[in-house]
Amino acid sequence: MTQPAAAPTVQRVDAKHRYEILVDGKTAGLTAYRDHDDQRVFYHTEIDDAFAGQGLASLLVQQALSDVQASGKRVVPVCPYVAKFLKKHDEFADMADPVTPEVVRWLKAVLAR
Repeated sequence: MTQPAAAPTVQRVDAKHRYEILVDGKTAGLTAYRDHDDQRVFYHTEIDDAFAGQGLASLLVQQALSDVQASGKRVVPVCPYVAKFLKKHDEFADMADPVTPEVVRWLKAVLAR
């Protein structure tokens, strides 16, 4: 008899500026961010192909946004997946700020370092 798979877990990895979702101890995906004052700017989300189709991206983003909400920060969804998630989940609507040209310029400068 095989062991049931452990429930996926999400952890914030501040040193890498991202949240990771782990399945059986293996990193299955991530959502990357950078902090800008009181905003957490999410700019990329990905799930490894080996873990596709399991709803992991949604779980990852939901838990990442819950963490941001608990911290009192705002969210700027540069990442298209995070933006789409926010449109479908009203419980996070009041914490989202628009993606502005200034934020995009700032993000590009930070990521170029």
